[in-house]
Amino acid sequence: MNGAPTADAIEAGRLLFAGPIAFELGVARMDQLPQGNLPEVAIAGRSNVGKSSLINALCGRKALARASVEPGRTRELNFFRMGDRMRLVDMPGYGYAKAPKAEIARWTGLVRDYLRGRQPLKRVVLLIDSRHGLKPHDVEVMDALDVAAVSYQIVLTKTDKVKPSDLAACEAATHAALKKRPAAHPMIIPTSSETGAGIEYLRAEIAALALPQEPPRQPA
Repeated sequence: MNGAPTADAIEAGRLLFAGPIAFELGVARMDQLPQGNLPEVAIAGRSNVGKSSLINALCGRKALARASVEPGRTRELNFFRMGDRMRLVDMPGYGYAKAPKAEIARWTGLVRDYLRGRQPLKRVVLLIDSRHGLKPHDVEVMDALDVAAVSYQIVLTKTDKVKPSDLAACEAATHAALKKRPAAHPMIIPTSSETGAGIEYLRAEIAALALPQEPPRQPA
């Protein structure tokens, strides 16, 4: 991974995620979105990519984001508030879902409208399973983010389940695929929710987008 965060950036990430984090609300329609007073970072990826496990690892909580035994069950935008500094947004997984076509169309439209028109959205963290690399659904999402000019960063998941040589090949192929994509962040972060690999780097990247920490008030 090129461009690793500095020690100060890593510490800023640790402090942010050590602070208050709580589920705020689930949103099924655009008119239910919370007030846009905080920066937002959205976590997206194919169903079964390990999204809930990664969010829990980032936040140091075992069940903040609930993983389902059936892929594709998250059908809302789930907002997690991080004190007065930012929000994380858990997005519905794409590529698999047992649901009526009308229901799939509804939440697909919700995600599209959110990504296209949400001013506080600072970055999409796009999760890619390191065992499989980029798939057609991932490319479609990247195409949409490029058109909408929404910054996104690739994070490889489940790296503990692949050989180092296969991980290096996946990372190289992903880098090559991003070269001509205008909205793609240049740094790819390999992670493992099981071992904690890469988690502090991702925390640092997210913390750089949060509102500054307010200094403690001095006694009168």
